[in-house]
Amino acid sequence: MIRHIVFFTVSPEHLKAVRAGLSILTEIPSAARLEIGTNVKTDGFHRSIDLVVYGEFEDERALAAYKAHPLYEESIRRVKPLREERFAADYVVEDAVRGRV
Repeated sequence: MIRHIVFFTVSPEHLKAVRAGLSILTEIPSAARLEIGTNVKTDGFHRSIDLVVYGEFEDERALAAYKAHPLYEESIRRVKPLREERFAADYVVEDAVRGRV
C-alpha cells in the first residue's frame, strides 16, 4: 500500500474555495481511502499548513490512475491558482518504520 500525503498553505480568503477544489479528489475511484482535512493547528512549532490531502492506494498503479484521472486535472485547475505552497510525499506502508531502529 502507498500513502500519499499533500500539505497546502492557503490565504484565509481562498481557504473555502481550495477545500472545495480538493474535495473533487474524493470522487476518484482508484483510492482505497481519500480524505481532505483542515489543519486544526495544534502543533506548537509549525502552524502554516492549512489543508491536508491524505490518500491510501493499493499500489503504484492505483496512485498513477488517480493522478491520470480527469477529476485530478480539474482539481489542479481550480486549486493551483489559489494555493500558496504545496508539499507532497508518498511512501510504501510496508517499508515504514514502526519501532526503534
